Amino acid sequence: MIDEQTAFLIDSMLKDVILRGTGIKAKKLNRTDLAGKTGTTNGPRDAWFSGYSPDLVTTAWVGFDDNSLIGRNEYGGSAALPIWIEFMGAALAGKPEAKHPQPNGIVRVKIDAKTGKRVAPNQTGIYEFFKTKNVPELTNTGSTAPIDNQSPLPEDLF
Repeated sequence: MIDEQTAFLIDSMLKDVILRGTGIKAKKLNRTDLAGKTGTTNGPRDAWFSGYSPDLVTTAWVGFDDNSLIGRNEYGGSAALPIWIEFMGAALAGKPEAKHPQPNGIVRVKIDAKTGKRVAPNQTGIYEFFKTKNVPELTNTGSTAPIDNQSPLPEDLF
């Protein structure tokens, strides 16, 4: 069993697959409670998208039972994801989005997307969640994470 903070972080990472990764086409479902992961084997011989909402987990797989190639440009995000989107769109139609509160011990800070290092509010970056004890040092000042999430970082306020 994993702790609440780790579960929250993994869920956030898998939501990023849809927000800005290989599953970005799923944004057309207009939901913020979806997460998942694309996959493609060598060849490619198989492609899949495994994803979930808080109430439903689904995997769409594309491939042949004799291990034949599926096509040069077929990947999880191009071959399997559209199937997943169609199914989840129908399955979740009319169902409200579920929101999970951010647990204690988690903070959101701005980082450089390429280096993963923390950046100042006036610098270019993206916001990511961290366990309070694992917040990267601010690159220019050498400051460290707050002691708890009751003491938000300045960039958390904006």
